[in-house]
Amino acid sequence: MTDGVTICECFARDGLQHEETHVPADAKIALIGAFADAGFRRAEATSYSHPGRVPAFADASEVLAGLPRPAGVSYKATCPNPRAVERALADLDAGHGAHELSLLVSASESHTERNMRTTREQQWARITEMVRLAAGRFRLVGVVSVAFGCPFEGYVDPGVVAEDAARFADLGVDMVTLGDTTGLATPSAVKSLFQRVSSARPDIPVVAHFHNTRGSGIANCVAALEAGCRDFDSSLGGVGGHPARIQYGEGMTGNVCTEDLVNLLESEGVDTGLDLDKVMAASRMCEEALGRTLYSMVARAGFGPAGRKEFQDAHA
Repeated sequence: MTDGVTICECFARDGLQHEETHVPADAKIALIGAFADAGFRRAEATSYSHPGRVPAFADASEVLAGLPRPAGVSYKATCPNPRAVERALADLDAGHGAHELSLLVSASESHTERNMRTTREQQWARITEMVRLAAGRFRLVGVVSVAFGCPFEGYVDPGVVAEDAARFADLGVDMVTLGDTTGLATPSAVKSLFQRVSSARPDIPVVAHFHNTRGSGIANCVAALEAGCRDFDSSLGGVGGHPARIQYGEGMTGNVCTEDLVNLLESEGVDTGLDLDKVMAASRMCEEALGRTLYSMVARAGFGPAGRKEFQDAHA
């Protein structure tokens, strides 16, 4: 595997939504700037969630206004409803908008009711309106949550997930993310579903978003890679998951650790386009922002030599 991948760094959004620790806007801006400096071409910057329900992102507009804007770097904001898209448009018109918007559906009715406070049918109506409002001014990312299993209903029919992905594509989104919201995926299920979705709609990139709840996150990333996926979400330190006030599932809910994923990919000869020293510096900044040691094993052990260009050159 010698072709490259793109990793979207999710610490500042999917990571921080799980945290009780308040991270001020200026610290978020510095962190996201460090992500861009390390070579991440996509980064989740914030969410336009209702500030009363997810207070971590009450500063969404302030963060977006303060971010550096290097060429080739796209910032993403999550939009759960049409009002969120209207806020995103206002920031864009003010000159400091996001480049990408995530639009969310859940593959099960129960998760939709708990997480979105609506029904699947009503959420799809919202999505249609959100795409209309966005009017081609953003890259749109359709996200299918609980794609590999629901914490309330258990089994999720892969056919429903594939239909959701196709429905997003028909609406004109640019990418579709398959989210393993509570870490129920296995490599065989991942490979099968990614192949199914990609075969049905080869025109739409499919993004892998895995949680490491049961320790299988990295293995699932490899399975997605083998199925042809070249776009991944992960979070420095492995933080994140569902919002802290929404309780379901057991154990750690966090994302795949970016440091560990990058180490494995680079060691396998897959180019991430990242500066490894700057990734480690950003990792330390994330730990400092939250005031504790996070979950990455590579943050403790360091990148393996196979991920270093000098090692690769010496063994070419």
